[in-house]
Amino acid sequence: MLLTIDVGNTHTVLGLFDGEDIVEHWRISTDARRTADELAVLLQGLMGMHPLLGDELGDGIDGIAICSTVPSVLHELREVTRRYYGDVPAVLVEPGIKTGVPILTDNPKEVGADRIINAVAAVELYGGPAIVVDFGTATTFDAVSARGEYAGGAIAPGIEISVEALGVRGAQLRKIELVRPRSVIGRNTVEAMQAGILYGFAGQVDGVVNRMSRELAEDPEDVTVIATGGLAPMVLGESSVIDEHEPWLTLIGLRLVYERNVSRT
Repeated sequence: MLLTIDVGNTHTVLGLFDGEDIVEHWRISTDARRTADELAVLLQGLMGMHPLLGDELGDGIDGIAICSTVPSVLHELREVTRRYYGDVPAVLVEPGIKTGVPILTDNPKEVGADRIINAVAAVELYGGPAIVVDFGTATTFDAVSARGEYAGGAIAPGIEISVEALGVRGAQLRKIELVRPRSVIGRNTVEAMQAGILYGFAGQVDGVVNRMSRELAEDPEDVTVIATGGLAPMVLGESSVIDEHEPWLTLIGLRLVYERNVSRT
């Protein structure tokens, strides 16, 4: 089976693939202070509970694919693969890795690995033109051309960042639970903040996507809009532009990149 690891700024998502099917997944906090040995113990604890894997670390794992937006974590995961999975083929997404997606930005090396991986999966699953909206620490909008090229994108503060900023900078405001309020017209401070965050972000998504679509295709209706990321379900019901929800888009992209870089015998 293939172990895929997507390291974000806030959370790390792990997925276990049996062929093309994701059979298990986990979400843990990203901690740049964890050493390779600590990460190995964490992986063993998670995967040791799965019935398709053995008790020893690495049992049942035939390959590993990793992308990370946190360089220090990528360094430690590289050490994990070397020390604990030495006989297992591993693909770490970094410059030089084959993705099959041309990158049209001014400096391709500065584009986050997860954003390229999302584009890979979007092209494979839906074709182009497409826009991927990833609701993570930041809300990212990534444009894929009709020819399957990564055309660029936009980055906005994420939902949780905005909530935290309100709580820190607002004298009478505090951190709130991210749930849908009774009405867009809040009848108390908590509901007013929830309404502003939820409907404000839905409006942001619709606005950015509509503008991107007009630049990306002659007919904006031809553009497929895919939502992913841990906070996507919160906005799905309020946005008018999202066509598809694929929570495992990055993990699927990692599987595809692994297959394009590891020869099958």
